Amino acid sequence: MSPKVTFDLQASDGKARTGVISTPRGEIRTPAFMPVGTAATVKAMMPESVRATGADILLGNTYHLMLRPTAERIDRLGGLHKFMNWERPILTDSGGFQVMSLAGLRKLTEHGVTFKSHVDGSKHEITPERSMEIQRLLGSDIVMCFDECPALPATDAQVAESMRMSMRWAARSRDAFGDRPGHALFGIQQGGVTQELRAESAEKLREIGFDGYAVGGLAVGEGQEAMFGVLDYAPDMLPEDKPRYLMGVGKPDDIVGAVARGIDMMDCVLPSRSGRTGQVYTRQGVVNIKNARHIDDPRPLDENCSCPACRNYSRAYLSHVFRSNEMISGMLLTWHNLQYFQDIMAGMREAIAAGVFSTWQSDFHAGRAQGDIEPL
Repeated sequence: MSPKVTFDLQASDGKARTGVISTPRGEIRTPAFMPVGTAATVKAMMPESVRATGADILLGNTYHLMLRPTAERIDRLGGLHKFMNWERPILTDSGGFQVMSLAGLRKLTEHGVTFKSHVDGSKHEITPERSMEIQRLLGSDIVMCFDECPALPATDAQVAESMRMSMRWAARSRDAFGDRPGHALFGIQQGGVTQELRAESAEKLREIGFDGYAVGGLAVGEGQEAMFGVLDYAPDMLPEDKPRYLMGVGKPDDIVGAVARGIDMMDCVLPSRSGRTGQVYTRQGVVNIKNARHIDDPRPLDENCSCPACRNYSRAYLSHVFRSNEMISGMLLTWHNLQYFQDIMAGMREAIAAGVFSTWQSDFHAGRAQGDIEPL
């Protein structure tokens, strides 16, 4: 029998926590940032390059993979790890969010969701049972419950109704997941920005019992203040001895603020998407490589960064390949952004373990407030 997925909480500093999630495919150091490999690839990156930045785990997307190339095909070809050449842990989302945001002609019932593919218009259905089956075929290490994400803005009554259905779907997901040694199932707390609904959702999830718990339904346009408002209480409603995952977050200061409020895991497309559009995250804030000031600048993007973009290339070169629409531009800037995000996580893990997280946080914000180095 494969070993279980376990969580060892090693140190806390205020509400911030550091620990290790152990899986048969390797350890995940927390706080962890999970690069998003939507269609079995982190765009513009080789898996070994993603690993070199310090990533312990990737996120795969159930909705995209079920449509193309299909979960059944990936299963026949040996599972998602082999298919995409990433032998470390993979977390798959349930498909719920993408069905709400991308698919056409959605029809939602208690049973599940029917929708039209955004790829070719074909009709599909996802239920909690089908989502568990797809994620089993993919072979991911951490599986997410199938949940319903209400489109915001929504009334309290709509959020409550949606949350309660998600909780019924969570119970169905748990039943359908069954006993899979070596794999973990996470429940997803819903309830919008309403504390009472979040509490009701957390109570229901604890009753069902999961290997980890996500805070869902945030990072959907409510703004940082409202998100932090929820994170001031939501993680505390979830079991202390299990990992807590904030879905779809975020910018560097969102990530640091979430960890300060008790979050252990996050994922976001931002580092890769921004890299492809010339937006670069550095210790001194955001740099836009499109700006004319970089054209003759022989200096690196960030002299304290160990990524290939900073070690081997000048701002002038990065500006040139971006303006020329060369493929290497997206590759180098994505690598840099992913490296910076992983450096933030490593810095936080170290600071929490040493009991100096508040000092680390102050230095982080002070560095970013400085802004970019002066132009030449």
